Amino acid sequence: MTKMRVYEYAKKMNMSSKEVLTILERMDLKVNNHMSVMDEGMIQKVEQFFKDVKQGATAVDTKTEQKPQGEKKSKNKPNNRQASGHNKNGRPKPNHNKGSRPNKPNQNQSHAKAKPARQRTPEPEVAQEGAPILVTGADDFETLPSKKPAAKKGKFSKFKEDSPKDAGSRGGKGRNKKKQDKRQAPKEKQAPVLPKEITVSGPLTVGEFAKLLRKEASEVIRKLILQGMMVTINQEIDVDTMTLVAEEFGVTVHYKEEIDESNFEEQEEIDAPEDLRERPPVVTIMGHVDHGKTTLLDKIRHTNVTAGEAGGITQHIGAYQVEVDGKKITFLDTPGHAAFTTMRARGARVTDITILVVAADDGVMPQTIEAINHAKAADVPIIVAVNKMDKPEANPDRVKQQLMEHGLVPEEWGGDTIFVPVSALKGEGIDDLLEMILLVAEVQELKANPNKRARGVVLEAELDKGRGAVATVLVQNGTLKVGDGVVVGNYFGKIRAMINDRGRRVKAAPPSMPVEILGLPDVPNAGDPFMVFEDEKKGRAIAEKRLAKAKEQERGATNRVTLDDLFKQIQEGEMKELNVIIKADVHGSAEAMKGSLEKIDVEGARVKIIHSGVGAITESDIILASASNAIIVGFNVRPEPNARAMAEQEKVDIRLHRVIYNAIEEIEAAMKGLLDPEYAEKVMGTAEVRQIFKVSKVGTIAGCYVTEGKVVRDGHIRLIRDGIVIHEGKLDTLKRFKDDVREVAQGYECGLTLENYNDIKEGDIIEVYVIEEVERA
Repeated sequence: MTKMRVYEYAKKMNMSSKEVLTILERMDLKVNNHMSVMDEGMIQKVEQFFKDVKQGATAVDTKTEQKPQGEKKSKNKPNNRQASGHNKNGRPKPNHNKGSRPNKPNQNQSHAKAKPARQRTPEPEVAQEGAPILVTGADDFETLPSKKPAAKKGKFSKFKEDSPKDAGSRGGKGRNKKKQDKRQAPKEKQAPVLPKEITVSGPLTVGEFAKLLRKEASEVIRKLILQGMMVTINQEIDVDTMTLVAEEFGVTVHYKEEIDESNFEEQEEIDAPEDLRERPPVVTIMGHVDHGKTTLLDKIRHTNVTAGEAGGITQHIGAYQVEVDGKKITFLDTPGHAAFTTMRARGARVTDITILVVAADDGVMPQTIEAINHAKAADVPIIVAVNKMDKPEANPDRVKQQLMEHGLVPEEWGGDTIFVPVSALKGEGIDDLLEMILLVAEVQELKANPNKRARGVVLEAELDKGRGAVATVLVQNGTLKVGDGVVVGNYFGKIRAMINDRGRRVKAAPPSMPVEILGLPDVPNAGDPFMVFEDEKKGRAIAEKRLAKAKEQERGATNRVTLDDLFKQIQEGEMKELNVIIKADVHGSAEAMKGSLEKIDVEGARVKIIHSGVGAITESDIILASASNAIIVGFNVRPEPNARAMAEQEKVDIRLHRVIYNAIEEIEAAMKGLLDPEYAEKVMGTAEVRQIFKVSKVGTIAGCYVTEGKVVRDGHIRLIRDGIVIHEGKLDTLKRFKDDVREVAQGYECGLTLENYNDIKEGDIIEVYVIEEVERA
């Protein structure tokens, strides 16, 4: 018998890999995963285990057959009435087999070990008509004695308990009592019973609050005036004020926050295990430029075209499904890891597995490292496809060695990363790659509930000239149907049509299926969540609320981590790890910075380097920092102009240093909460000197045109000539025509003089800035 891998043996025995792994674990046979090799001895032990299980099962069957003849009938599964000991009329059956041994209780019985005295059923003539029967389980029952029922709270005891009270109202003394109650009624109205507790979900008007307290509004207003609040009956008061007023009346206020359905992406729906079904895995292909990602995608797509389809497969959307051995796999055709991370930045957990494509003749490149860091930050399993194996200069061992430095250790070298050699050009190894994807998916146990309202995420969206707003969506849970009312991002629409990856119209889309949907009023963003709402009115209200919230968030600042508020977040328990991206001028500096930062030891938090590289800070770094809530530390490098603008927009904190120890000290001080107050420089605007006027008693007046922002009179200035700063100082005067002004906006002309400086020339640029003190946490 030869050696076999775990998954091959599982396939041979018609079992799942997980079952075989469980058996091996029970037998103390150590294996890593489904790709581990089983030797001959292990296989024999497992087969012996199966034989022992079969022998045990045969012994139990033989024991069952040797039962007394009087119990042969009990082999057949009794129906519910027979099991519970009732006849067709629902009455208890007489027990004729008093002498015989009682039947072995089933596992389904709720009271298997009942007392012998209670197991006996009374004879039919004893159980009189009308005697109540208490059924305590599926196969157990108990009859109450007919003469005197037990004093339990139920249908019969309730009448007895209430009867003395009711008797009083029927005659005799009861009538006098009724008259007495009527006389006392007005007094009760004058002093209504106050509630001990009330529950509120937000601010209320004084009138509404008084109703909850069962008090007159004037009494509540009186209490509020005594607290120094002049309010009217229709004026709103907050929860804290309500709590103070209610305490004076001896009432406790409970605040219950209303569930905001507009944040449906944050609400998790827990499905019952029996409702979950297996779903196809969603796979993203990443890697360096020219390493064969597109060729691999095309080869996978065309090898799975169904026979008889004219012209092959038409790629309509940026995602498609292929079928392998009766199982489906969904591939996302993303333009690169930047798009992958942008979607993750919006909170969309889309990908289940990442395929990292590395060329065997080229090895690990900068974008390969970046792709590894993006996949690790998203906590997604990685399968490495070593491409271009058909080339004579291919060296897969060198690729494995390089990837080991980044934490991807091949299985044959004792790691847990799957490496598959492929040739996308010739189509070699494609089947092995697809099989490995299915194996990783099987271990992950990817499941979803198809029988509920659909939820998912937008992969991409566009405005089509003929069809209007078109969104490509991936269904993650439930089943999406034509005609469903759906909130996509901040918009509500009814699905008019759905088109699959082959350009065909479909009526329903189960989990992990990508489809194009038509019928939205506007174009959503990639990464936006969607959810089906049956109530159209409710769906539209939620969409409007989301749109309003999005506009508010655009106006306000996003909650990103900065060194200034880092200590506060650590103290509040929000920050356990500080994610850092390092960019340096040379590789040695980046490695030194990485090692030093990882050694910083502060209670409650630690530094985690998610990416380090060489060169200027780029837009890709900003996207990764935004998605991972990280700060960027630059050493002897500067951000690109577009990257700086994006960092301001995404509120990503960039720290630039020229001395490595300063960077380390700053981060350590921030984590300990010891940062000193900082004076931040804010550029207000720039002006170009167009003309010079020399006045004897005043000095040199510069006639300027404001090119950007605004010029403010109390600002500091830099005089820049040919890109070099030649003077720093303050503005002396700022005029527009003959009038002194506080500021001059962009697009206007002005005249200005500098304090104690006259060497101004035409063409000079004057940069105006103010210095603001920033208090650090």
